[in-house]
Amino acid sequence: MSDNGTFPRGGIVIWGAGGHARETLWLCEELGASVLGFLDERPEAKGAIVEGLPILGTLADIEALRDEALLVCAGVGDPALKRRFAEETVRAGFRAAPPLIHPRAAVNRRTRIGDGSVIFEGCSVSGNVAIGEHVIVNRCASISHDAVIEAYATIAPGVRLAGNVFVGEGAYVGIGASVREKRRIGRWSVVGGGAFVKDDVPERTMAAGVPAAVKKRLDREEAERPE
Repeated sequence: MSDNGTFPRGGIVIWGAGGHARETLWLCEELGASVLGFLDERPEAKGAIVEGLPILGTLADIEALRDEALLVCAGVGDPALKRRFAEETVRAGFRAAPPLIHPRAAVNRRTRIGDGSVIFEGCSVSGNVAIGEHVIVNRCASISHDAVIEAYATIAPGVRLAGNVFVGEGAYVGIGASVREKRRIGRWSVVGGGAFVKDDVPERTMAAGVPAAVKKRLDREEAERPE
C-alpha cells in the first residue's frame, strides 16, 4: 500500500480461481481494494465468471495491464504453485501486490511482512516476526514473538506457532497444527493437520500426529513440484 494507507492506482489481479482465490477476493473487498479479475492457466477457463469477476486468462492476456495491475500469487495454497506464479510474474515485468492484511487481524507494528503475502481475518501476529514474500497466514492462525516464516510458506487456518519458531521456504503447516517454541519446520516440508510438533521437522519431509513424527521423505518433485 502507499504511505497514506491506500492502494496504488490500478487494480489487483489474483492468480488462481478456486476456493482460496475467492477468499483472497473477499480479503481485498474488506480492504477496499479494486480487483480486476483472476488468472487461470486452463485455456477453457478464460472468460468464465467467478464471484462476478472474469477469469482473464494468463499473464500473456493481460500485457496491457503491466504498468497498472498488482498481482497476488497467493491466490493458491500450494507453495510450489505460488513460487512458480511469482517467478513468472517477475519475468513478465509485473509487480506483486503489497501485503494484504485483514482489518480484523492483529498484527504487531514491529512485524515485517514481504510483498504478496496475505494475512486473513482473526489472525494474531506478535512482535519481531519476519514473514517473507508470498506467504499465506490463513484465518485465525496465531504466530508468537520472534518467529520467522520464509517465502512461499502456507500457514493453514487455526495453526499455532509458539515463540522463536522457524518455518522454512515453501513449507506447509496444516490446519490446526501446533508448533512448540524454538522448533524448526524445514524448507518444503509438510506438517499434517492437527499435529503437535515438539521436535524439529527436517527439510522435505512429511510429519504428522501427536506428537508429530516424520512419516516419509519427500523427493524434490514431491516437495517442490517444479515444471
